[in-house]
Amino acid sequence: MKKVLTFIVFFLPWLLSGLLFNCYTGWYETIKLPFFALPKVMYMPIWLLLYALIAYTSTKIWHQTLPGERKEYLKTLGFNYLFNQLFLFFFFFLKNTFLGFVDVVLVLITSLFLYYETKELNKTSAKMLLPYVFYNLYALILSLFIYFINL
Repeated sequence: MKKVLTFIVFFLPWLLSGLLFNCYTGWYETIKLPFFALPKVMYMPIWLLLYALIAYTSTKIWHQTLPGERKEYLKTLGFNYLFNQLFLFFFFFLKNTFLGFVDVVLVLITSLFLYYETKELNKTSAKMLLPYVFYNLYALILSLFIYFINL
């Protein structure tokens, strides 16, 4: 039961920006998208899965390490969380493709650090973050293309 509660505590905050900054305003449909952009309906299930993987990994780290051992991990997780949450604000609320791109760069960088910090504590759990890292790489390429084709 303790692990389920820990998972929920780690999972729910990742949904915050989706609740605060509506990305279904119709603006996304008005911008030019590259041919490799996924259909809009795919993004929510993908992100829910990725957030669940992050929460699962964080739960494992929380229960398998001592507070001093996970300090750097939690700091890195916090920065990654912050940049991840800011994307919807920059891209959908401000409708700023450049700030969205810059933010995705920061999300990718911090996701790489998060992977590294996780690997230091639990190699098996780190593998659970690989889809998140690779998806952030895709998001970076997508954001870069969206920025340039909408100049």
